[in-house]
Amino acid sequence: MPRVTVTVRDNGGRTATATADYTIAPPVLGGYYLAGNADPTADMAGGNIRSLTQYRSFADGYVFPGWNRPWLVDLGKAGVKINMVLELKHYGAPNTDAQTFTVDGVRYTVPAPAMTIQQRPGTTWPRAYGYSQVLAGQCDGLFARALSQYRTMGFGVNIQLASELDTDHEFGTTEAGKAYTWAESDARAVQAVTYVVNWFKARGLPAGTTFSVGLGGFDRACYQRTHPEALMAKLDFLQWNVYATDPTHTALARFRRTKDWAVADLGPVALSRPVLIAEWGVRAAEIPDQAAWIRTVPAAIATLNAERGPRIVRTNYFNSGWGTLSPKATGLAALKAAYATRPYV
Repeated sequence: MPRVTVTVRDNGGRTATATADYTIAPPVLGGYYLAGNADPTADMAGGNIRSLTQYRSFADGYVFPGWNRPWLVDLGKAGVKINMVLELKHYGAPNTDAQTFTVDGVRYTVPAPAMTIQQRPGTTWPRAYGYSQVLAGQCDGLFARALSQYRTMGFGVNIQLASELDTDHEFGTTEAGKAYTWAESDARAVQAVTYVVNWFKARGLPAGTTFSVGLGGFDRACYQRTHPEALMAKLDFLQWNVYATDPTHTALARFRRTKDWAVADLGPVALSRPVLIAEWGVRAAEIPDQAAWIRTVPAAIATLNAERGPRIVRTNYFNSGWGTLSPKATGLAALKAAYATRPYV
């Protein structure tokens, strides 16, 4: 570890010496996501954007790099760090029936997804492969297909399992006709995530592969339940998402909220992990001057990284949904300007 030594001498010739060890932290990586998993290359041009989030369902036939997405390989090989969110949630496929396919000469049959998630009253509940299905090995074919495609990419990515488990479980889940509470769903998800990570790690992965689990980070008890030390020993990042949805929301307070819970509640293994913010954004309906809010983010990240606790190392802006930049040109210019300042440089 580098060390600095300072010696002072007074006018009587007396001296005192002090030493201090220090580390030089690399810049935080400024990142991005464009709605619909669209090609962000044009938006990234001329900016210090070095991280990218993408979303895939294990149900899809083309997980890595995705259907008609050669640009993802180009960006990855150019050094952009990819955060690949892989979900048990079923989307982007023509139906929710069972699937039969062959991977590397092995024939797999995967049953239809048996779980419903995001059970908000008055909405249509999305289907997902169930945690019991995962633990029974019924989804191994989905993982094998994704892994076979991943090995052709030529670089490692962070695999984030789930987008937001808290959003998935907030109103409970149902699998094969049995209902589970939020807390029960969290416990079952930890078991399933552990299974998936172990499954991938046992089969050989591209160099640089890392893992995390996805949380919105809006509920303290849920964040505790989904980050036991046994699971964190297998993961490489902490993660939460950050959105400003009220005029009173400051960047420092919004990025700080979940970090404070982590520092207070999680164990030493979890707190040794850096933080990957897979999504952050500003909702224009409540904060019309998105650019002004975005300009406050670098100082907020610098402040948090100077405090005790895990260091934020990537922040990927979510240009979709709550974070949609409007007008896009103004917001994108502010984002690039933010990423051109400390701690991003």
